[in-house]
Amino acid sequence: MESTGGDGKAPGGPRVLVVGGGIAGLGAAQRLCCHSAFPHLRVLEATARAGGRIRSERSFGGVVEVGAHWIHGPSRGNPVFRLAAEYGLLGEKELSEENQLVETGGHVGLPSVTYTSSGVRVSLQLVAEMATLFYGLIDQTREFLQAAETPVPSVGEYLRKEISQHVAGWTEDEETKKLKLAVLNAFFNLECCVSGTHSMDLVALAPFGEYTVLPGLDCTFSKGYQGLTNCMMASLPENTVVFEKPVKTIHWNGAFQEAAFPGETFPVSVECEDGERLPAHHVIVTVPLGFLKEHLDTFFDPPLPAEKAEAIRKIGFGTNNKIFLEFEEPFWEPDCQLIQVVWEDTSPLEDPAPALRDAWFRKLIGFVVLPAFGSVHVLCGFIAGLESEFMETLSDEEVLLCLTQVLQRVTGNPQLPAPKSILRSRWHSAPYTRGSYSYVAVGSTGDDLDLLAQPLPADGTDAQLQILFAGEATHRTFYSTTHGALLSGWREADRLLGLWAPQVQQPQPRL
Repeated sequence: MESTGGDGKAPGGPRVLVVGGGIAGLGAAQRLCCHSAFPHLRVLEATARAGGRIRSERSFGGVVEVGAHWIHGPSRGNPVFRLAAEYGLLGEKELSEENQLVETGGHVGLPSVTYTSSGVRVSLQLVAEMATLFYGLIDQTREFLQAAETPVPSVGEYLRKEISQHVAGWTEDEETKKLKLAVLNAFFNLECCVSGTHSMDLVALAPFGEYTVLPGLDCTFSKGYQGLTNCMMASLPENTVVFEKPVKTIHWNGAFQEAAFPGETFPVSVECEDGERLPAHHVIVTVPLGFLKEHLDTFFDPPLPAEKAEAIRKIGFGTNNKIFLEFEEPFWEPDCQLIQVVWEDTSPLEDPAPALRDAWFRKLIGFVVLPAFGSVHVLCGFIAGLESEFMETLSDEEVLLCLTQVLQRVTGNPQLPAPKSILRSRWHSAPYTRGSYSYVAVGSTGDDLDLLAQPLPADGTDAQLQILFAGEATHRTFYSTTHGALLSGWREADRLLGLWAPQVQQPQPRL
C-alpha cells in the first residue's frame, strides 16, 4: 500500500519505532497495528519484559505488584478499567455499578489500626479527626488552580501554614497535641507516597488541583496488573516487540540512508546500545521521565530544543517503593486492611534531621495487608523519597532486621516473630526507570507537561512528527497514573493516524 500522507517518500507505509514497552508504548502500538497504513512497526524494549512500571511477580505463593498497584478511579471514564473489563481481568465486585460510583476524592481510606513508635494504639477517633483535617486542607489546595497568585509556592508550605493556625486553637494537653501532630506527620508521609515525592514542599501549589480524580473505588487485579499488558502484548503481531534492545541515541532531523532500503532517506535513525542503527520516519518515545532526566544530554542528537529540555528538568519525578514481608502467622486482626505507623516526636511543623542511615524507616507509612494467598500472609510497606532511595542501597537482611525491630516496637511485642521472607521494589536503582512517577514540582506548571508532549520538530514543517512523546509525565491531568500513560500512547498513535490515514475512519479500541 502506497503512503497516503507525510512526505510521500515511504513506499509501503512509514517505518515507526516505539521506544519503551510499558503501557504507553503498548497502547500506541496496539492502536497503530490494527491499521493497514502501519505495516512496519517495532517496539524497542530495553529490558527482558514488557509492562514497564506495571510489574507483577509470582512470590509468596501468589502474585504481588512490584509496580502499579491499583486502578485509580475504576469507572467508565478510565480506559485502563475499560480495557481490563474487556479482557475479563476484573471480578464482579470491581465491575459493579456501586463500586464505579464511589467518590473517594483521591484520598486513601482510613487505617484499620494505628500504632505509635512506643507501642501504643492510637484511638481511631483521633486518627479520623486528623484525617478529616488533613484531607480537608488537601481539598482546599486544589482551589488555587484559577487563582491569580498563591500564598506560598508549595502544597507542603500551605498545609503547614493552615495546620499551625489550627494548632493554635487546640485545647488538649501537650501530650495529646504532640500525638495529633505526629499523626498528621504520618499523613504527610502518606501523601508523599501518593505524589511520588520526597516532600510535599517540592509539589507546586498552583497546579496541584489540575490532577483529575476519577470516580470509583480503587481496585486491584486478583491475578496481577501485568495480565493487562500481557493481553496487550498478545494482541500485537508476532515479533513486534524486541526485548533487551536499549536505545542509546535518537538521531533526528537528518536524511539517513540505509543499505536495506536503497533510494530511501529517513529523517530519524535510532542508535541502539548494541551498535545497531534502525531507520524510521517516526519514533514514539515512551521512556520514563527519570530516564530522560538522566540521559538528557546524550539521548537526542541534535539535542532537544531548550524549552523542552528545561521542562524535563523542571517536572518532578520521585521514588515510591514497596517492601513486602511474608509472615508465618498474622499478628493483625482478620479484617485489618491498613496498619498505620506513627512516629512520636515528629511533626509536620518541624524539619526532621536528615539521618538516613539511622532513621530511614521513619518515612515508612505503615503496611497494607494483602489478601491472603491460602495460608500465606503478606504485608506491603510503602516508603517514598530520599529515605526510600537509601533503603534500596541496603541488603535484604538489613531491611528485614530493621523492619522486624520496627514491628516489635510498634506492636509492643518484643517476641513478635521475624517475617520469613522479604521482597522489595527498587525503582530508583532501575537503570531504565530511575524513580516511580512524575509530579508537578515547584517551578513547573501543567504547561511543562504539555510542552513535553509536543512532537518534534516543533516548527510544523514538512518534516512532520519525527519524534513523538508519550508516557504518564506527558498527560496534564492524569500524570503519575497508568490510565494517563495509556491515554498518552493513544494520543500519539492518533497523531500519526491523522497524518497517514486522515481519510480513513480511525479505529477505536473495542471498549
